[in-house]
Amino acid sequence: MSLLFPLGLLALATLLVPLLIHLARRQHEVPLDFAALRWLQARVRPRSRVRIDEWLLLALRLLLLATLALLLAQPVLQGGTADVRPVTVVAPGLDGAMLRGADNEGDWRWLAPGFPPLQQLPAASTVAFASLLRELDQSLPAGTPLVVHLPDPLPGLDGERIRLSRTVQWRSQPLPVAAAGTVPEAPRLHVGGKGDPAALRVLDALQRAWTGSPLSVATDAVPADGRIGVWLAAAPLPPTWQAWLAEGGSVLRVAAPQPGGADAGTAASPWWPVLRDAQGALLLEQRRVGRGRLLRFPAALSTAAFPTIADDDFPRRLRDVLTPPPVPTLGVAADQSPLTGAAAPLPRPHDLAPWLLLAIVLLFALERWLATSARRRSTP
Repeated sequence: MSLLFPLGLLALATLLVPLLIHLARRQHEVPLDFAALRWLQARVRPRSRVRIDEWLLLALRLLLLATLALLLAQPVLQGGTADVRPVTVVAPGLDGAMLRGADNEGDWRWLAPGFPPLQQLPAASTVAFASLLRELDQSLPAGTPLVVHLPDPLPGLDGERIRLSRTVQWRSQPLPVAAAGTVPEAPRLHVGGKGDPAALRVLDALQRAWTGSPLSVATDAVPADGRIGVWLAAAPLPPTWQAWLAEGGSVLRVAAPQPGGADAGTAASPWWPVLRDAQGALLLEQRRVGRGRLLRFPAALSTAAFPTIADDDFPRRLRDVLTPPPVPTLGVAADQSPLTGAAAPLPRPHDLAPWLLLAIVLLFALERWLATSARRRSTP
């Protein structure tokens, strides 16, 4: 047993109260004067001993106060026999009744917030199954077997295989794929500034490879939302472009960087490579500017400076940098079985407060009965 609030034991000091009351108690007797005894010489009285009446009543009162003090200390009982009955969870969307069959004694639940029993309809939720499994793993006692029924292919992947504290019986149920994942829209370029015509030809070829349409006419207006801004000039970005970039836009600088501040006016942050060729040479680098990103080529955009741009897969590689594909959310259920090694759940202590309250009520009732009985006996 352990105490959640040990300072509550200070209330044990109240045990002195009934003890002092019993010590100070005197027998109520009415003295009677007899005339014949008035002239007798008083004898020396023997020293009186400390005597406590009603030992059982005093013990009950002390025990009652000690129990109240223990209740204030919030005792809990650690350990005990854990419920190791297997728990089976079913992902919403599967036929739970069919999977359960004739098993009416098992603990079957939905893999949904709150883990309601299979008889209840689970509430709609967007919480990933991996988060729900981690929560369930920590809420169950250590050693409780866990069986999980999930659809195949498995939706709601979060990029990392789940790791639990126990071995799970992973059972996938084949289901048809309802809809294909969304394909990212091809980047559409918005050209601004004036620069090398050779770079314009390369950009036009890239735009045709992505969308099948030619490059739009160059303009110095701020790009529309969703478009990739391309700045051809070697001069710094105009203030309107800088503000649009800091608000979350993406700008690709095509001209070779000028020493001493070609990107003057933008918030400086480290550059890091985002695209290299097969030999490891740098093709494109990027840095953050506010909520946006600024990309640039380390040299003028031409086949002479970058022979790699003539490769067949260069448009695809550049497109993946400008508009990254979404993280896959579907996967083979068998490949996503949980790993082990997570921290084991902490044992849940048993709260003793209900039992102490019951004991207090019984002790108080017994104390009142003895107290009233003692007064009835002392009444003439």
